[in-house]
Amino acid sequence: MKGLEDLKYNCTRRHFLSATSLGLGAAALSSLLNPLSSLAGQGGGVAPIPGADGGGALGTYHIPPRAKRVIYLFQSGGPSQLELFDYKPKLREMNGEELPASVRMGQRLTGMTAHQKQFPMAGSQFEFAQYGQSGAWVSELMPYTARIVDELCFIKSMHTEAINHDPAITFFQTGSQQAGRPSIGSWLSYGLGSENENLPAFIVLLSRGRGGDQPLYSWLWGSGFLPSQHQGVQFRSGKDPVLYLQDPEGLDKDSRRRMLDVLRQMEEEQHARTMDPEINARIAQYEMAYRMQTSVPGAMDLSDEPDHIFDLYGPEARIPGTYAANCLLARRLAERNVRFIQLYHQGWDQHGNLPGDIRIMTQSVDQASAALVLDLKQRGLLDDTLVIWGGEFGRTNYSQGKLTIDNYGRDHHPRCFTIWMAGGGVKPGISYGETDELGYNIASNPVHVHDFQATLLHLLGLDHERLTFKHQGRRYRLTDVSGNIVKAILA
Repeated sequence: MKGLEDLKYNCTRRHFLSATSLGLGAAALSSLLNPLSSLAGQGGGVAPIPGADGGGALGTYHIPPRAKRVIYLFQSGGPSQLELFDYKPKLREMNGEELPASVRMGQRLTGMTAHQKQFPMAGSQFEFAQYGQSGAWVSELMPYTARIVDELCFIKSMHTEAINHDPAITFFQTGSQQAGRPSIGSWLSYGLGSENENLPAFIVLLSRGRGGDQPLYSWLWGSGFLPSQHQGVQFRSGKDPVLYLQDPEGLDKDSRRRMLDVLRQMEEEQHARTMDPEINARIAQYEMAYRMQTSVPGAMDLSDEPDHIFDLYGPEARIPGTYAANCLLARRLAERNVRFIQLYHQGWDQHGNLPGDIRIMTQSVDQASAALVLDLKQRGLLDDTLVIWGGEFGRTNYSQGKLTIDNYGRDHHPRCFTIWMAGGGVKPGISYGETDELGYNIASNPVHVHDFQATLLHLLGLDHERLTFKHQGRRYRLTDVSGNIVKAILA
């Protein structure tokens, strides 16, 4: 049987090509090991655009990019738009009154409120005011964000289909409510590669505003069916930012290099026999880890940041692992041309005690989020860095459970919510879309999750319909079979 298998491999066209000096296997391996060496114009018939030299599968942009990189400040748990950015005086007027059935229209509810017999509307307890030349409405909870509204593009008409946390976050990050698809960062790494051969194209940072919130799973930054070197690399606070990166005790740098060279030779021989693409992916990961041993400590070391920068981001910026410290790290990674920097901040799931808990959450993110935008701008990086702030869905305009004078909670609400974007080719100082006077349904210019994803890819020079990967006989893409670019928000 083994002899027949060997004969099968030896007689295939692919084996013949990979065994030659100009074989496809050798070319692919060379591209993976030195992503900056790939030539542009190998994007399957796509006309090359100067600057797409990161070694991605496309080798080119589909259209001229407006942004080179993304910093995605994901607020896990679903921030309440009604307490932060979507000002609804009518809702406050009608506080405690029953939500009309004609407004709710039989919407699917979570198991936490489906049993409720009454749906008392809950106006926000917090004051709103208009800021900047744009006149954007912002809550008293976000004073630092209020100062930068003229840099921001608010989208107040986001909507999704998912009603629970895991499928909703997965939908935003992968385009599917079910785990297993590639995440946004993985698609960008696959398509465009990296502009820094010593750092991954896709880096993930986690933080928490308060305890007891929904967990996050690694599939959110996974590569799905794409080659595994495109998955996000989680950076942690502490002595070892990346697990298993450092050499074992007793193994010096030269020995490590010799070991990798021998391992590479063995896996090249195995690849020539089996043509398994994951072999190339493993080699690429080993080589990246070797280079990261010197690049990561420098990127993570904040000791060279001046005091005025720490003051800008706030006192928690000096505490590793906090949201503020991660925002500062995100700026440092953007300076080093990391393609996709994903921050997850947990704690926004306020089913009860919303007034108290949301104060904790806004205090943990407000100053640092605004500081990141200002810091990027003063360094000339905001023009080509797209910053995104938002969660997986919004919150209901009615109270979950009993509504009292000083306390209430809000359930998940997929029908309308707010995110903001800044830099990277979006119009500053605008609000796009609006909700009805009670903040329950979209009144104009709806933006679906796939529309958001299509627009994000467009800003990075990619056509969401053409960035595809064939898996199990079907061509997949981030936006599945839908998605429209929101042209009105483009600068």
